[in-house]
Amino acid sequence: MQQLYSKVLGEGKPLLILHGFLGMSDNWKTLGQRYAAAGWEVHLLDQRNHGRSFWSDHFNFNLMAEDVRRYMDDKQVASATVIGHSMGGKTAMTLAAAFPSRVRKLVVADIGPKAYPPHHHTILNALNGLTPEDLKSRTAADEALAQKIPEWGVRQFLLKNLYWVEPGTLGLRFNLEVLSQSMEAIGEALPQGAHFAGPVCFIRGGASDYIQEEDMSLIHNHFPNATLKTIAGAGHWLHAEKPDEFFAISSEFMEF
Repeated sequence: MQQLYSKVLGEGKPLLILHGFLGMSDNWKTLGQRYAAAGWEVHLLDQRNHGRSFWSDHFNFNLMAEDVRRYMDDKQVASATVIGHSMGGKTAMTLAAAFPSRVRKLVVADIGPKAYPPHHHTILNALNGLTPEDLKSRTAADEALAQKIPEWGVRQFLLKNLYWVEPGTLGLRFNLEVLSQSMEAIGEALPQGAHFAGPVCFIRGGASDYIQEEDMSLIHNHFPNATLKTIAGAGHWLHAEKPDEFFAISSEFMEF
């Protein structure tokens, strides 16, 4: 079986970090270094069809949780604290419910266990519209994406996935074809019977609408020992927008 790509930072108690949709482990490098300096052995993972991990036609949260469990087996990590953002948060929730003995504590960043309607069409359409001419340079790719994605920060997030396939030709690290076909799977709710009794901290952005107050009853159905924290002024990429606040809240919760 193919293994997830990871970067491991520091020494200490194991901490696994799972990125969001169209992201990669590099998105968490700066915070990962801070956790490592605080005494954690930080595993920054690329999930399947993302980053430097393997590509597969099969893509759902059960498989992604199983990928993480197999990674833990391979690295001889009996149990770990897990942070997951957005799609990675759904993977982390699925992992905790399926393999509760493997998750010590869980931090879920700006995603709930509910179903979300597909909402990445604009981004995926822009990416699928890139031509070979657009992929001759990062500037050309940025200019092409800007026609459909005006938000500079979103484009920079996406452009992190560019790499040189060969001189003069850029490629994207994520499996765009499969991810474009997986919108329904990405939005699926946690199964009704999924349950994890361990400590869970949901952290939401105050300017994000991914977790509403009325979602707490569903959250507690799945995670009876869950708390909710809000970072004022932060959007969906709360860990990148307000890293100091995210680090402080998560570190306090994860303390032994």
